[in-house]
Amino acid sequence: MITYHTFAERCDALLEKVAKACTACGRAPDSVKVLAVTKTHPAEAAEYAVRYGLYGAGENRVQEAIPKIESSPDAIRWELIGHLQSNKAKLAAQHFDRIQSVDSEKLLKKLNTAADSLGKQLPILLEVNAGDDPAKFGVSCEDTPRLLEAALECSSLRVEGLMTIAPLSSDKSISKISFERLSALRDTLEGTFSVELPELSMGMTGDFEAAIQAGSTLIRVGTYLYGERPPI
Repeated sequence: MITYHTFAERCDALLEKVAKACTACGRAPDSVKVLAVTKTHPAEAAEYAVRYGLYGAGENRVQEAIPKIESSPDAIRWELIGHLQSNKAKLAAQHFDRIQSVDSEKLLKKLNTAADSLGKQLPILLEVNAGDDPAKFGVSCEDTPRLLEAALECSSLRVEGLMTIAPLSSDKSISKISFERLSALRDTLEGTFSVELPELSMGMTGDFEAAIQAGSTLIRVGTYLYGERPPI
């Protein structure tokens, strides 16, 4: 695990890049939040993030995250960004502040039931496979209106926006197209359903600048801040 001093230096450099990307497209730097991706790193990684003042910590796996969450200060905001199996919906609803990876009606129903039993309204994002990548999870752009309609009927869930992971490619235009497609989809959905979907979670270490240009409000960054992930 790197030292906090090294982490803080990397955060400074990252936020400088974020500010430059925002300025280049006429956005305010504070319009983009940074979620520190702490998967496979110890709980200390999330504590670094909240100590520095980042938005929160993102985890991929429920069972890996729970011990970290239970041993960490309450001040840390935890978001699930990895694929969620419906049989872990109750655990996820109990431990996470928001679920970014909701991509099916079955999962919606499970999360709604779990949140209702906990007496809470659970914030969620709908994960969209905006790049039509067969290697990625997420609902297709074409099926997103149907999923949103179902989500809006879930009284214990609050849909706050959309999330996507761009296809892995050396061609940077692929990411750019995916991000622009998600942004346009969000605008269409807001008009069709007369709802606000303020969050666009898109962009990671290798493509966050293109995501910011396309309208991202939340970038998910791990490798840039913590270095290469240790083997699982």
